[in-house]
Amino acid sequence: MALALLLDIGNTNIKLGIADRGEISHSFSLPSGRSYTADYLGLLLLQFFGQAHCPPEKLETAIACSVVPSLEPILRQACRKYLRQELLLVPQDLPIPLENRYEEPSQVGADRLVAAYAARRLYADPASIICVDYGTATTFDCVEGQVYLGGLICPGLFSSAAALSSNTAKLPAVSLEMTDPELTPGRSTSTSINHGFIFGFAAMTEGLCARLSKRMAQPCFVLATGGFSSSLSRVMRCFDAVHPELLLEGLRILYVQAGKEPANSTAGGAA
Repeated sequence: MALALLLDIGNTNIKLGIADRGEISHSFSLPSGRSYTADYLGLLLLQFFGQAHCPPEKLETAIACSVVPSLEPILRQACRKYLRQELLLVPQDLPIPLENRYEEPSQVGADRLVAAYAARRLYADPASIICVDYGTATTFDCVEGQVYLGGLICPGLFSSAAALSSNTAKLPAVSLEMTDPELTPGRSTSTSINHGFIFGFAAMTEGLCARLSKRMAQPCFVLATGGFSSSLSRVMRCFDAVHPELLLEGLRILYVQAGKEPANSTAGGAA
């Protein structure tokens, strides 16, 4: 069975996935180190395939979505040398079939377009979709029909928490673990920070989605993704579905589309 290597190259992490034309079978994440060499990343890729028990010889293609231009040539070299594959970058080498209505289309991050495209392919019926991604930044991307309208870029949950602790002498760094699904006044500094950030970002998300949906065709479907989306969904009322690995799923669908076969996904789950 032919396989595809999927790479989501973000500012904080590089997410890797192995997929066939039906589903993503394995995923892995590592920090986006700016000092990586092609050999280091190539050996990591081989290790990833070994842990997944997937022979690299079965690899048919490697597809990446990147917001870190400095890592792109290094990953291209790593894939060429260690996997004998030319890395395809989205949208430079593999177009995203959405009409992009940004004033400067090239300024939209590829990750936002891929996630928006995946949301539309997974949920074809709603007139419009808001895709909320909790990454280094929190992004809201809006789709109507097959048109990408644009969206919002807000601070990220963990980057905001890190900034707070690094610029305040008496406030500790906290893990932002979901300890209580109900908002209560914090009786310790760690609880105060936890509840402030978790419920603060929940309120921000609910408020912005409510405002955005009024400007979009109805019904409007709200989809959450990103590593913290599952935890936040426990205290949210606006999500219709949660797909933590939506971007990798979008890359898989683009891979299937390139092969002109149906994209029947089994990834993700309802909120």
